[in-house]
Amino acid sequence: MNSKVIIALDFNSLDEVLNFVANIQPDQCRLKVGKELFTAYGPNIVRELHQRGFEVFLDLKFHDIPTTVYKAIRVAADLGVWMVNVHASGGREMLKAARQAINDSINKPLLIAVTILTSLDDATVFDVYSNSVTEQVLYLSKLSYESGVDGVVCSAHEVGLIKSLINSNFIAVTPGIRLSNEKSDDQTRIMTPSAALDAGADYLVIGRPITQSNHPKELLS
Repeated sequence: MNSKVIIALDFNSLDEVLNFVANIQPDQCRLKVGKELFTAYGPNIVRELHQRGFEVFLDLKFHDIPTTVYKAIRVAADLGVWMVNVHASGGREMLKAARQAINDSINKPLLIAVTILTSLDDATVFDVYSNSVTEQVLYLSKLSYESGVDGVVCSAHEVGLIKSLINSNFIAVTPGIRLSNEKSDDQTRIMTPSAALDAGADYLVIGRPITQSNHPKELLS
């Protein structure tokens, strides 16, 4: 599949999810299952989407001791997901454990590390890390790359620096994507799809602009 779009399923009921996916095609996008949906329906929601032909990004942002993360990633891999993520701030040993879990699995999803959430601004990041957003994103990206992770979740604003300073093939998954002239909702570091792709983003995570549209299939065309 060549699509760079990952749709965040911002729904809290199975009926809403199934009604939405009935109006799009698996070759148009991949689907992101996050904490709310997974907490409500567990692995079965992933299986439902797989049965309909969709590849799934399991967005649970694992962040725990290395042994726990290793076991969680093994279970996620056994589900057959296309992509899974962890928090880069879990540290080098945790990231290496996640990499080992995938190496030890039959199915080998892409392993992506979350750097700094796109809802956070410089002031908030400095309050937590005593660093600017850019400095902390680059630090965590380098740590992730050195630990064998396939790529990072970051704002499209940071993609160019990551690609140039770390590795041009290091995958960049970019949330905070908003269509032109849209409100930012709870995101602060946002960018349009075309601008994000021009910046070098490999995958665009888009939620409400598509899930709340009356014509999602047309937006994906």
